[in-house]
Formats: sequence, structure tokens, C-alpha cells
Amino acid sequence: MLCAAFLLGQVALGNDFWLRPGQYHVSPGATVYVHRLMGQQFKGERWTGNSQRVAQLLHYAPNDTVDLTQVATQQDTLQTTLALNEAGTHLIGFTSTEASLTQTASDFNTYLKAEGLDQVLLTRQRRKQLDKPAREAYRRCAKTLVQVGTATAGSFNAVLGQALELVPEQNPYALRPGTSITVRVLENGQPARGQLVHIWLKAGAANQPATVQNVYTSGEGRVLVRLPPTPVEVLLTTVRMHPHPNAKTADWQSAWASLTFGLGKSGRR
Repeated sequence: MLCAAFLLGQVALGNDFWLRPGQYHVSPGATVYVHRLMGQQFKGERWTGNSQRVAQLLHYAPNDTVDLTQVATQQDTLQTTLALNEAGTHLIGFTSTEASLTQTASDFNTYLKAEGLDQVLLTRQRRKQLDKPAREAYRRCAKTLVQVGTATAGSFNAVLGQALELVPEQNPYALRPGTSITVRVLENGQPARGQLVHIWLKAGAANQPATVQNVYTSGEGRVLVRLPPTPVEVLLTTVRMHPHPNAKTADWQSAWASLTFGLGKSGRR
């Protein structure tokens, strides 16, 4: 049974990172620029990271897999313009290198509560660290799905081996409007149980506010995503955190995962 707690509205979150193609629906042979965005509540600005922040960039076409990491990082500016020649559903996956930041005690505690990281909060309380700043080392693990033509074969459910990743079990581009899909949350390939996932839904223009559903994964690491019958852009985000294996580097090590796709005419530019 899927465990879900649906809370529509806005919540205070950290800075999410996600991929947004110029168009989610294109014809075979199209060239698509994939935007790298960072922000809150599905409102994003251009990510300023350069090619040195890229650990891996993969393109899963329906019948081919291309590692774009070397090509995308030959220059200082990250290159994410892709030629989508094959009809079907394409998956683009991005993983960043590890970066670090330090937050005040208040900001870090608020962030932990918003992301459902209760165990980390309890550990800080047990260690009498709730009034201490925190050093966090984090990685970004992002995916996006692009539909090319009308064929729905593809690698939509490929497991990339990211530290944390969202894996849809059905192809959203193959479903009737208004149906649901299940998405697995995997940490190093294993189901992440009791994991909070934010499901952002944005309909209409890009500047329209988004709604959010806060859902916890089942014992098998699954969440149910209910899709509206109208065009919509979808963003799923989740965060996992553990004590850093090297206390000299940071106090905590986290991975931020995201998945985007757009149904109907949503997401066109």
C-alpha cells in the first residue's frame, strides 16, 4: 500500500535543481536545449555551475545510450544542446560533483523539517547540536523525459546508478490524461523507504504558481503520482542525507534528486 500525505499549497524548501528542455514534445530530428534550473516552488533561475561541476551527463534514446560527459565538458561552459533523432521517449540524466555549504543552525533546522529529514534532526538533537551551524556536502541528481514523435518506446525507466534517483514505472507519455503513475525512489540502487517526495504540478504559462503534493514512499520505495486531465508540467524532488563519512570534510552528505516531464502542450517555449 502506498503511504501518502497530500498537502496542497506552498512549503518552504531549499533550492531545488532540475532539468527543463526547451520543449517536452518534439518531432524526430529536433534539436533541444536542456535548461539547468535552480529555485524554489518550481520557480527557477539559470544554474550558474560550469562544466567542472558535472560528474555525468547521459542521454538514453529508445535504442541507444550516449555518455555526453566528455563532450559536454570540453569547454568551461556546460553544453546541453541535444539532437533527438529517434522517435520515442528520451531520458536525459545529470549528476553533479560534490559541493559544500555551511548553514546557520536555524536555517539548517528549518531545511531539515521542510525536506522530511527527521532522523537528521533527531540526531542533531541527541548530539545537542540544534544550536550549531552545519556543514553539508551535496550532489545533484536530475532527470528529464522528452517525447519525440508519437512512438512511446524508450528508456523512461532506466536506472542510472545515481546516489539518489527517481524512476517512473510507467511512461507518462503513453498514458491517458488524468491517470496515475508510480515512481520509485532509489538510493544507490536500493528502495528508499519512508522518503518524502514533493510532487510539483504547474499548468498554464511558465509564470503561473505551482501546486505541491507531499508524499512519502511505501515500504518498496514507491509513490503514487496522480496526474490531472489537463496539460501540466511535472517536477518531482526529494532529498536524502547521512552523516558524512569524513567528518573533516563536512558534517552531512546529501543527494538531491529530481525528475521532470510535461504532458499535453505544457512546457512548450
